[in-house]
Amino acid sequence: MKYVLVTGGVVSGLGKGVTASSIGVLLKGCGHRVTCIKIDPYLNTDAGTMSPFEHGKFSCWMMVGRSTWISATMSIYQAVIERERRGDYLGKTVQVVPHITDAIQDWIERVASVPVDGRAGHPDVCVIELGGTVGDIESMPFIEALRQFQFRVGPGNLCCVHVSLVPVLGVVGEQKTKPTQHSVAVLRSLGLNPALLACRSQHPLADSVRQKLALFCQVPACHIAMVGKYTGLSDAYLSVIKALQHACLKCNRRLEIEWVEAAELEEDGKKDNPEAYKQAWARLCHADAVLVPGGFGSRGVEGMVLAARHARSQAKPFLGICLGMQVAVIDFARDVLGMADANSVEFEAATEHPAVVFMPEGSTTHKGGTMRLGSRRTMFETMDCVAAKLYQVDQYVMERHRHRYEVNPILVPQLETAGLHFVGKDDSGSRMEILELQNHPFFVACQFHPEFKSRPGRPSALFLGLILAACGKLDGYLTGNTIKSPARPPPRKSARLPDGTPLPTC
Repeated sequence: MKYVLVTGGVVSGLGKGVTASSIGVLLKGCGHRVTCIKIDPYLNTDAGTMSPFEHGKFSCWMMVGRSTWISATMSIYQAVIERERRGDYLGKTVQVVPHITDAIQDWIERVASVPVDGRAGHPDVCVIELGGTVGDIESMPFIEALRQFQFRVGPGNLCCVHVSLVPVLGVVGEQKTKPTQHSVAVLRSLGLNPALLACRSQHPLADSVRQKLALFCQVPACHIAMVGKYTGLSDAYLSVIKALQHACLKCNRRLEIEWVEAAELEEDGKKDNPEAYKQAWARLCHADAVLVPGGFGSRGVEGMVLAARHARSQAKPFLGICLGMQVAVIDFARDVLGMADANSVEFEAATEHPAVVFMPEGSTTHKGGTMRLGSRRTMFETMDCVAAKLYQVDQYVMERHRHRYEVNPILVPQLETAGLHFVGKDDSGSRMEILELQNHPFFVACQFHPEFKSRPGRPSALFLGLILAACGKLDGYLTGNTIKSPARPPPRKSARLPDGTPLPTC
């Protein structure tokens, strides 16, 4: 069973109950069976004798027939005292630790296993709301019990959500993070690290405040440079963004996209806007991985080629999708095979070295209805490759396509001899679908669009591989180890512009 612990800090009455119930609704919407435990560290036996002026919510619960609330403190202490009276402890000194804390953990497991939806079987997730404020004397036994409980249930089975206050000073109107920082520090000192912060404030949190508070959530960030030509409208890459998010969730990472306008990486961009050129290269160089998505037209393509070259030469994880695969081939043909004018016939019809060509079955006069579309089979040439190990399937995968240009099959033998291997091909074996670069942490590109089949609980295999490589965990995953450890991404190398000018470090 999974557990979600909701705690509160700074002041009471911030909405821990709303947060807990909202989490429950979201989990139910994802198809999980959810139950909830409310722990209040008061000595009252039940809610029946409590005044509405003290806790109106409990009186309301009793009025509508909800008697699920019980004072955990009173019932647990009473049970421990009764066990001592029966001699169950064999004359030992009965203490808060370990006797009360053990009883709390046993109680949580017992209550959490009781279904509340009328169906047989145990729930999937239990949302635990801990009443009061972190640091209160009366809640200390429960905090300690929950600290121990996270080790009892094992890593990855308890997630702590901390509800806190971000006040706004009336004079200057500035959102202050210090109360939340202190509250998180207290929670950490007691042995619980929040994975999520739910912040209450008079106004939506500013981006700078979000970024600052995110540093206190113990969730390492994975910085992905998205090098495209439609970066001004993120919705143009919505499926790609979602696929990245799915993979980051699987790897316990917070996604940070570094948007890089491909045209700003080019030499012409340096002349037109030197500052934008420098900032674009800084974002690319400081990222943990590079992703070049699909697109049409010649604008920004040379910048994409440079991005692929940067990832290849700097041993930085790279994933190319559709056009991203084609620019990777163009770069390799130019830089490794020595074909300086290698290009796609889409961008330069008269190129002497066509690395990417028009598919023979397409129409050169009509664009509508002439693309290679839909779900098609990609056969693995070998199972001893990164892509096959990530997909964990035999022989082939089915992925969706949307293109009218392909890697020039005539050039393939030269590319493979030089180290660029096409490990996935279509049924006929003549159309290149997946490429990998030897002796590189992760350099993979595909002609299809794997983002279209990614789901929250089942991320795309290639996107998962990119994120795993970005945070230094790909080798462990491929050899069968878990991916739950919170290892940080590998250290970033000192960054320089193509002309050798050093960039500021992150």
